[in-house]
Amino acid sequence: MDDRVKELDPATAKAWLDKDEAILVDVREKSEFEEESIPGAHLRPLSTFNPFELPKAEGRKLILHCAIGQRSLQAAELCLAAGIGELAHLTGGIQAWKEAGLETKKRSGGGD
Repeated sequence: MDDRVKELDPATAKAWLDKDEAILVDVREKSEFEEESIPGAHLRPLSTFNPFELPKAEGRKLILHCAIGQRSLQAAELCLAAGIGELAHLTGGIQAWKEAGLETKKRSGGGD
């Protein structure tokens, strides 16, 4: 992996988000995001990922995440190719986030 992409553990990512030092981008697909997501994450699915359509960081760090960490690395490569160089990636994705005991939003049961 490119050394311009910082590997982040869930605790560090949470600390950055709590201090409003970072923006979290989820690159999973919409159905996955709707099922369960990290509060405050912005959805930009890898299948239609465009680095130029990322939320404006405005001085904050950009953290990419997916389910287990593979797709976010692919998205990071696309960002680097587009000239976006200051990136972080949540190692282990939302799975590691949950294993660390951190909060997620789940779609309530029932219905469609």
